[in-house]
Formats: sequence, structure tokens, C-alpha cells
Amino acid sequence: MTTTIPLSITVDGEQRDLAVDPRTTLLDALRDRLGVTTPKKGCDHGQCGACTVLLDGRRVLSCLTLAVAKDGADVVTANGLGEQHPVSEAFLANDAFQCGFCTPGQVCSAVGALDEARRGMPSAATADLTGPVELDRAEIAERMSGNLCRCAAYVNIVTAVEEAATR
Repeated sequence: MTTTIPLSITVDGEQRDLAVDPRTTLLDALRDRLGVTTPKKGCDHGQCGACTVLLDGRRVLSCLTLAVAKDGADVVTANGLGEQHPVSEAFLANDAFQCGFCTPGQVCSAVGALDEARRGMPSAATADLTGPVELDRAEIAERMSGNLCRCAAYVNIVTAVEEAATR
């Protein structure tokens, strides 16, 4: 007998109620139970970043997050950000995608990375830990390094994030 646990999460501004097996990841709850297919299942091991979403404003790998641990949480996918978001616009303007599979995760990761930098959170590439984070190309590449692109659109992705940081 499988036990299910009820939970309520807000996805892209809409409250959604469901019951899931305690082993269900947030990614599987979103895709399989709620029909939200924007986050992609790339590796299912937290190695590719295709499943990145914003959870209560912070970027997370939804394939490594248990859904039951996020009862009451606010989840935003790339769809929830919309095409008018500065990061989405920068990705479009700079051709920062090819096949598009990784793009939703890249966009959410970029939004999270820019927020982390604005809040002064350092990365492994941050040179000066005493002042504000300077978002040069090396800093952006480091912050985006958890998101893989099989088409190798990295140059344009970094350019798009760089542009979005100035908006």
C-alpha cells in the first residue's frame, strides 16, 4: 500500500493542491502530477540543471528536491517569468538557445544567479569578497556552470546574462 501526503504549492502564481508519494521529487510532481512541463528532466541526478526552478525566490534543482518538503512553497518556472522578463528578453535578443531543451532551466538559473549577485553572495570566481559582486563574464560563467547546454550555446548564454544584469 502506497502512502500519499497532501500538499499545496503555488506554481507560476496558481495554487495547486495534490497528494504525492513521499519519494516524489518536485520535478516529477510538477511534470507528472500537475502537467507543468517547462522544467525538463535531463539527467534526474542534479548534474545538468535542466530542471532548475525558482523555489521561494531561490534557484533549486527540482529533481533533487522532495515535493513533500515544500508544502506551501512558491514555485516559479520559466513560463511563470514570462517572455517580458529581462532575462527572457536577453536570451531571445542574444540567441542564447538552439534546441531549447535547456533554456527554461538556464533562464531560471540566470534569474537566481543575478539575484544572488545583487545580494552580495560570492561564487568560486568572486575576486573581491569585501565589496559588491562584479558580474564579469568569468563570474557569470561560474554562476551558470551548473546548467549544461548540449548545443554549446554558452557564449550567447553568458552574453544574455551579462545584458540582463544591466537591465
